[in-house]
Amino acid sequence: MTTITSANPNGQPTRWLARQLRALGDALAPDQLATSGRQLLLPLLGILVFIGFWHLAAPQVDTSLGSFPGPAQVWEQSGQLWQEHVNQRERADQFVTMQEERNARILAETPDAEVKIRDYPGAPTFPDQVVTSLFTVLAGFVLATLIAVPLGILVGLNRHFQAAINPLIQIFKPVSPLAWLPLVTMVVSATYVSDDPMFEKSFLTSMITVTLCSLWPTLINTSVGVAAVNPDLLNVSRVLRLSFWTHVRKVVLPSSVPMIFTGLRVSLGIAWMVLIAAEMLAQSPGLGKFVWDEFQNGSSESLSRIMVAVLAIGFIGFVLDRVMLVIQRKVAWNE
Repeated sequence: MTTITSANPNGQPTRWLARQLRALGDALAPDQLATSGRQLLLPLLGILVFIGFWHLAAPQVDTSLGSFPGPAQVWEQSGQLWQEHVNQRERADQFVTMQEERNARILAETPDAEVKIRDYPGAPTFPDQVVTSLFTVLAGFVLATLIAVPLGILVGLNRHFQAAINPLIQIFKPVSPLAWLPLVTMVVSATYVSDDPMFEKSFLTSMITVTLCSLWPTLINTSVGVAAVNPDLLNVSRVLRLSFWTHVRKVVLPSSVPMIFTGLRVSLGIAWMVLIAAEMLAQSPGLGKFVWDEFQNGSSESLSRIMVAVLAIGFIGFVLDRVMLVIQRKVAWNE
């Protein structure tokens, strides 16, 4: 080790390599391997037990469309949905290529002619609907965050404002998305009138419904976190005579970040659940509409396809929560 360090005066690569070797040694220690094995094997065992129970119980459940689909049928339909997506993309590419060739011929004959490329008119595929749902839920979640965090800070800082707005929070917090949706639909239809709209009305309806149902956990947690700021920090802020915005930015927000992120994680989970119901009724081209269309279709493959959507919804919700947890650990001081 001495020889390597002398050959490299700075010693940085040597110290980095030593740290990596120590980390590898710690990871390969017997107790660490046992802990890692339990963390990996126990969830895997739970999943295998669930799949086994599902495989045995599914044929025993008869419906009007046949037996409830088991894991094999669901896996088969997931592959078929992906193949339909691939085929749709190939047809879309051929459609665009055909238009480009036609436009080239028109421009060769008439250079001043106006040409355009039209979008492929085919129905969205399952992956397309997943992307649509993700975009909708993230838009609604961001809008809810932009409303809830500033409002929560005001509620936490001013007890009079808190007393005035708390009844409204308690009244609107438990309202179901199914109750909000007709009202939001009517308002959007009446106010969002345009010959060339930037967004579809069904998208706006779903997004606003998600916002109205998901902002409350963030609002409540933010207000609680702000109200619980250490009194010593508040006294320091008064002694330094910080302005309101500096006080919020330097004292209030850093102290309340853990509670804010707890509310954000809950809000994102609620937003994802609300979205599916909103898309079903608003007919927004996302996962909710996919489930509703398959239910209305009533074919022998519908149950398997709905089960694919159910598993996709659950997996995406899990991933969204993990992403928020990673961000929380990077930002929150208590992590």
